[in-house]
Amino acid sequence: MLRNTPKSHILFACAFIAIAVGFYFYIKDSLPPIRIYQDCPSPDLETQTKNTEGSEDCKDQGKWKIGDLVMTPGLKYAQPNTQQGRTDVNSVTNWNVPLVWEGTFDPVVIDEIYREMDPRIAVVVFAVGKYTRFLKGFLETGEKFFFVGFRVTYYIFTDNEKEVPEIEMGTGRNITILSVPPASRWQDVVLGRMKWATVAIEQQIRDEADYLFMMDIDSVFYNRFGAESLSRLSAVLHRGYYKNTARDSFPYERRPLSKAYIPAGEGDYYYTAAVWGGYLEEMYKLVKYCYEQSQEDAKNNIEAVWQEESHLNRYLLYNKPTKVLSPEYLWSDYDKVSADIKVIRISQLVKNYAEVRPNGGN
Repeated sequence: MLRNTPKSHILFACAFIAIAVGFYFYIKDSLPPIRIYQDCPSPDLETQTKNTEGSEDCKDQGKWKIGDLVMTPGLKYAQPNTQQGRTDVNSVTNWNVPLVWEGTFDPVVIDEIYREMDPRIAVVVFAVGKYTRFLKGFLETGEKFFFVGFRVTYYIFTDNEKEVPEIEMGTGRNITILSVPPASRWQDVVLGRMKWATVAIEQQIRDEADYLFMMDIDSVFYNRFGAESLSRLSAVLHRGYYKNTARDSFPYERRPLSKAYIPAGEGDYYYTAAVWGGYLEEMYKLVKYCYEQSQEDAKNNIEAVWQEESHLNRYLLYNKPTKVLSPEYLWSDYDKVSADIKVIRISQLVKNYAEVRPNGGN
């Protein structure tokens, strides 16, 4: 085989191999071993493989993980079609995550898949002062439409436990009441939500939930609100600014002194703070961020123009949501329904702000 190879080439090859072998023995004890492995997926990923989930390295890294997308055998549903669907709205963001509208998902399929995973859903609401009057409508309609068939706990923060109504709850669904002090300004109630939610997650909710939603209590559910809303971090487009509003006209905090500041020319969407949710640890980071940033503002004698909603929008500009929900997921009974809103899932009620807010709505 080497008969016709020049002797000089053979000598060069031998010398090269000797150098390589010597170099290997020189460095082998000074370098860490090379290891081929598969990273454990984050618990908030929407899918993960059986091989990864069952590997030794991935055990005991979280109490709950989203598992395989398992479908119940025999379940009938419409055939998916890539050529038909909503053409009147955008169903994907610029960073390539879903923008969820009616008609962009199959509710039977997605609810069934997530039921197999059996997540625990937490809903945090604040009913302070006269806002306790909205608890009955919120809870009763939630039991009809919100994650039906899933484990749900409503965490009600209130300054008047006696006014929390008794509601007939479905299997695996509960109410937990947490006491908070009364407030003299509605702005303090709004900002206080971030403080008390942070504390409650640290002390209790973290051990009891996998996903968490923050919602306004002065709302009612009109249609299903289900697993299509779940992701690592889901934000809802504000109904007032989702269509024709230029980013420089969004009501962001524009004062540089505030920690919620977003300069002109920046921004994606304007998100509402009346409904938002995600994986529990991601929501913990977000509510804690809003609380700490509002505290920094207070030290500088400034309050963001829309309190925690301003800080929420600042956070989501630089930490993109992994799912954006259309205004179906928070409309308002004040507003005429637009043609692109095929279904209203939850809506804010008409009310006399001057009467229900502690400082007369000012």
